[in-house]
Amino acid sequence: MSVTYSKEIETVVSEYFNGIYSGNSEQLESVFYPEALLFGDIMGSPYFKTAKQYIEGVRNRKSPKELVELFKMEILSLEIIGNNAMVKAQLPMLGYNYIDLLSLSKINGDWKIVNKLFTHVD
Repeated sequence: MSVTYSKEIETVVSEYFNGIYSGNSEQLESVFYPEALLFGDIMGSPYFKTAKQYIEGVRNRKSPKELVELFKMEILSLEIIGNNAMVKAQLPMLGYNYIDLLSLSKINGDWKIVNKLFTHVD
């Protein structure tokens, strides 16, 4: 695993965490590939959105920061294969405990989230 790539990916994921936590849509737009797709389930209900739809939703809700929640998001694992990476992350927020599987790819020299799979776990 490249130390340089690892640090770059950790920076992107940190920006992702901070964008979600603070509700900063511009920060989220900077880390997602524009055509990225998000799939998951929330308490058993299926969820599908484009990155644009997802970011709009984050923009229009109260953020965990506004709700004075503690920041507890963390990377659980990171695997890099060439110019692709998979990050498993935990995001406890808004009354849920999300596990995200983020696919990242190095596009035009920058790491971008190209796919997000997630679920709520107890």
